[in-house]
Amino acid sequence: MKEELLQELKLAMKEKDEIRKNTITMLRAAILQVEKDEKKTLTDDDIKALVAKEVKKRKESLEEFKKADRQDLVTDLEKEIEILSKYLPEQLTEAQIEELVKEAIKTVGATSPKDMGKVMKELRPKTNGKADGKVVSDIVKNALTNM
Repeated sequence: MKEELLQELKLAMKEKDEIRKNTITMLRAAILQVEKDEKKTLTDDDIKALVAKEVKKRKESLEEFKKADRQDLVTDLEKEIEILSKYLPEQLTEAQIEELVKEAIKTVGATSPKDMGKVMKELRPKTNGKADGKVVSDIVKNALTNM
């Protein structure tokens, strides 16, 4: 995946696409920073999790910029989200998440909202990078509350 990012960066530079160039450069820098801090080489799955984190940050900022009526920044952030989303695995739908939640509840034998931690632990490998953790958490909470 790192090689793919390097090729995309070169292409963005040739095409003089500043937003794409800056977004990919930022992502590559974030990857290098994590590798340096944790003293390990990131796998493709680790990189996808990092990309998901960056997309989430931008979506949160997007709401704030919309409230502040900063359309220039909103447009740039939307482009960045689109660029970064290309490196994420296909996102799970709510229906798919609900199915995974049902399976996880059966697997861990959850019976009440107190078992939320067990269910989330079971789901994490299946949803990491493929779904927003908050959405998964809300679905689990709803399922456990309505048992």
